[in-house]
Amino acid sequence: MWTCAHLADEGHCRARARTELTSYVGRKEEDAEVRRLLGIARLVTLTGPGGVGKTRLAEHSAATVSRAFADGVLGVALAEVRDASLLTGLIVHRLGLHDRSHQPALDTVADYLREKQLLLVLDNCEHLAEGCAELVSTLLARCPRLVVLATSRRSLGVAGEHVHTVAPLSVPPEHVTSAHALAARDAVQLFVERARSVVPSFRLTEDNGPDVARVCRQVDGLPLGIELAAARIRALSPRQIAQRLDDRLALLTTGARTVPERQRTLRATVDWSFALCTETERAVWSRCSVFAGSFDLAAAEYVCAGSGVHDDEVLAAVDSLIDMSVLLREDGVTTVRYRMLETLRDYGHQRLVAQNAGTEVARRHRDYYFQLTEDADAGWFGPRQRDWMDRLRAEHANLRVALAWSLTEPGEATVALRMATRVSEYLVMSGAPREAREWIDRALSAVPEDEPGRALALSTSALCALFHSDLPLARVRLDEAGELDAAEAHAHLSYVRSFAAMLSTEPAVELAAEAVRAFAERGETRAQMHPLFILGISVAYRGDLDLARALLRQMLSLCEDAGDSHYRSMALFGIGVVEVWFGDADVAEEAMCEALRIDLRTGDRLSAAYRVDGLAWVAARQGRYARAARLFGAAATMWERCGAAPDVAVSIPHRGFRDATRDALGIDRFECVFAEGRSLTPADVAPGVSENDPSGVSGVHHSSSPLTHREAEVADLVAAGMTNREIARRLVIAQRTADTHVQHILTKLDLSNRTQLTAWVVERRAVHDGN
Repeated sequence: MWTCAHLADEGHCRARARTELTSYVGRKEEDAEVRRLLGIARLVTLTGPGGVGKTRLAEHSAATVSRAFADGVLGVALAEVRDASLLTGLIVHRLGLHDRSHQPALDTVADYLREKQLLLVLDNCEHLAEGCAELVSTLLARCPRLVVLATSRRSLGVAGEHVHTVAPLSVPPEHVTSAHALAARDAVQLFVERARSVVPSFRLTEDNGPDVARVCRQVDGLPLGIELAAARIRALSPRQIAQRLDDRLALLTTGARTVPERQRTLRATVDWSFALCTETERAVWSRCSVFAGSFDLAAAEYVCAGSGVHDDEVLAAVDSLIDMSVLLREDGVTTVRYRMLETLRDYGHQRLVAQNAGTEVARRHRDYYFQLTEDADAGWFGPRQRDWMDRLRAEHANLRVALAWSLTEPGEATVALRMATRVSEYLVMSGAPREAREWIDRALSAVPEDEPGRALALSTSALCALFHSDLPLARVRLDEAGELDAAEAHAHLSYVRSFAAMLSTEPAVELAAEAVRAFAERGETRAQMHPLFILGISVAYRGDLDLARALLRQMLSLCEDAGDSHYRSMALFGIGVVEVWFGDADVAEEAMCEALRIDLRTGDRLSAAYRVDGLAWVAARQGRYARAARLFGAAATMWERCGAAPDVAVSIPHRGFRDATRDALGIDRFECVFAEGRSLTPADVAPGVSENDPSGVSGVHHSSSPLTHREAEVADLVAAGMTNREIARRLVIAQRTADTHVQHILTKLDLSNRTQLTAWVVERRAVHDGN
């Protein structure tokens, strides 16, 4: 779906997948009426049959009124969610919130939107009507500046709802035959535009105009019917399309009279389009109906192949279905994805069920995403973590469908348990620990009591509960897991118990140390990361600063060896926490800045909030209280946008340094400077940190340099006379990493020593400055 994202610090409407490809035709009067209703009502619902254009009208109207909403427009496509229990979680996800509170997710959404002047667009509500009604009622009651625009095949039945029934496009009467007069009708305009997208040379003429008008009348002006018919212009003339539609409509609109006329007409049009497909195209259309949201070619090839469809036939069929407007193409950064309109997805699913193929195709869909989660899990700790995050984020809706099917299909819950446990880290990092826990808990309730892996799943459920601040539930799950006494879960239990102790400000050293030792013995480097962070922080609070530094440097070194950025940022933050509270504030600042660079580069907003808050602690420790207050203000804005609070894991330094800053400045001065900081971005708050150039390098590196950003930074420091130990301290990296960087630079530049490297840096600077 699309977003006019003032919420995401953008002042414009992001391009919408469907309207990127085609312009908006007609409906000027309806668009004006919807905009009028949005100006006087807080809930407007666009109703009408499938294919009538509710979504397009909602998108267009929302875009035209976006400037009236200070906090923008947020569109949420509900078709990809088929379980009402996930509805609020989807809203949380679309808002970019990190659901770290133990309160219900609906409260998290309401709290975040309480003061926002926002237009929330809920598209395709009909299959979740009761859940949508409850959601909208609560939000409108608690968020006085919120306006909701919904699309549904029926009204939501919420008090104060203004219902606007979306009519089909205007069609020309039979006596209108001239091309000029026909071109004034919205339905004809849509047909011509879609036909020209298929055959650019197509024109409305005196000869073909009456046939185009006849087609538009045959489908009752329903936009979807017009698009399906126009897509056939590559192979058929308007007259042939009209003749074939006549035959199909005569046969298929004589069914049950309990079905509204326009719905029978649309069904007949879709039937006609389906009948014109080849057997392979029909199979791919039906089988693609198992996807939710969007999907890529690799997924389509795996799910749709077999039972009469060869692997190498799927691409051609997908290409044809795009030409026929059955599939919509979405261009991603690196891959193309496809989406199917809900009306056509429903049709395809009915065909699939009628062929008794629904279970087989759903299993192939689940198997594909099960393997995807296995591959993501194997490659998670390393340089491709961001790629896997993006991939799983794009497939989130399909992961939900695969999990839900596994939980409802007899004998498949074991697969759901493994899959849910495997994706929990992705969901936690995405800000959805509650969803992760709920999937695991649902799977646990569906598998046998003696299911292998049960203890580990219970421990993972406890971990997710801790990430959304539900300590009581976490302790219940830990007790359940402990009673099973499963050897394979002992290390994970020690880790989660240490995290629970840390959040409760209880002793955590022994538990964390046991987890680190056990994971190290098993060679599980990734599993050591968070326990090392907990252990490093905990031993520092116990008074052993040297050991804390060693542990966090060990964590940092392991991350650098693996090429992992997420846990490297966590290690740097841990160093910052330890140094600002117990050690060297300058080292703390360097560590926090480097962690923030990583977070900006990877788009991790929640972690960035911690880092900016940490820089406020550094400023307070250095006695720069005005800067500290300003940074606390910047961090507060970031916390709010993530739907989180700094009282998880870092409550002691946050409160201590904030109170010290307030005492030093006085309440009035603190609040004034704090308010100034509210408008700062992460790139504003630390020297050398830039969202456009996240590496923050300003020395010898430019486009013609053979060195990477990091190598250029190291070269600058060598030229400044620093030893490798000093470089490591300055850049907050392990000394052996600094040693490796220097050796790589010398090898790359074919130099023998540091003196030659210094001369090279000076020469490069002179050349660059001269230009």
